[in-house]
Amino acid sequence: MAYSLFRGKKKQDIYTIAFYNLENLFDTRNDPHKLDDDFTPKGFKKWTPKRYRRKIKKLSKTIARLGKRTSKHPPVLVGLAELENKLVIKELLSTKALREMGYKYVHYDSPDERGIDTGLLYHPGHFEVISSENIHLDVNNPDGRPDATRDILYVYGKLHGEPQHIFVNHWPSRRDGTTETAYKRIKAAKTIHKKMEMIEEGDRDPNYFIMGDFNDGPFDESIRTLLSNTELFNPMEKLIGRDRGSANYKQRWSLFDQIILSNTFFNKGSLHHSFAHANIFDDHLLKEWHGRYKGNPFRTYVGKKYLGGHSDHFPVYIQLRFRKPKEQETGH
Repeated sequence: MAYSLFRGKKKQDIYTIAFYNLENLFDTRNDPHKLDDDFTPKGFKKWTPKRYRRKIKKLSKTIARLGKRTSKHPPVLVGLAELENKLVIKELLSTKALREMGYKYVHYDSPDERGIDTGLLYHPGHFEVISSENIHLDVNNPDGRPDATRDILYVYGKLHGEPQHIFVNHWPSRRDGTTETAYKRIKAAKTIHKKMEMIEEGDRDPNYFIMGDFNDGPFDESIRTLLSNTELFNPMEKLIGRDRGSANYKQRWSLFDQIILSNTFFNKGSLHHSFAHANIFDDHLLKEWHGRYKGNPFRTYVGKKYLGGHSDHFPVYIQLRFRKPKEQETGH
């Protein structure tokens, strides 16, 4: 298994699947049904159209570059978190960096009180969507009130003709305490297990991608629960370290952003995609260059202070190797 960058030229048979927490990608309009007042021109963040366009441009350039060092193809699938609505996805895809690629997307509005959702970008030249749904995460706060958190986005489709089951997640936050909120994320893991059980009633050997900002690291109980009694593998376990992760809080790295996949991707047959590589896209252009936070993700805001960066998370990605059968390559 390769966890570091390939050596040599870009590969024709390598395809990238990524996940990116966009750090509050809101439009500038006030939606009376969401707690988005801070992200308006007159709000706490002074979120102006100019700042919005600047962020959209930075994010789109980053997405276009994911996996580019080792693959000749743009990412075939990109899971997204912290986006407000379909409008921001459309405007992201209309930017110069992405509009020629022809991406399409899957998105549902979530019950999250701030109005932030998940979504999936897909390249129709490589991936065909067959069905999709938003899976409600039924979890309560300690006082018994329902927690208005993000749904889990589920997409079923075919990657180069091979069926895939995709889950895009943004699990409940740690804002009220890591230990105090752990049960919510464990419930999210069990919710995915229930869906997997339904899938496996009709498919004995399914392919899974389970990606997202899990608000827990590879060795926390919720992720261990997700992996328990399943044929899932987490390549991100090898990437976390004292000096590396996808986000940094109070000078400590975390790797809450992960892509977990099924063991089926370790088949080496010509008709299968096989796992090749996993990495954090912590490119120099996405980092703070100076000062106390040098090396951290170059974020858009710290509190109300506008910095103008991309996101407070680095994207993560995996790469798959897929060699077309000879009859497909020759057109016979």
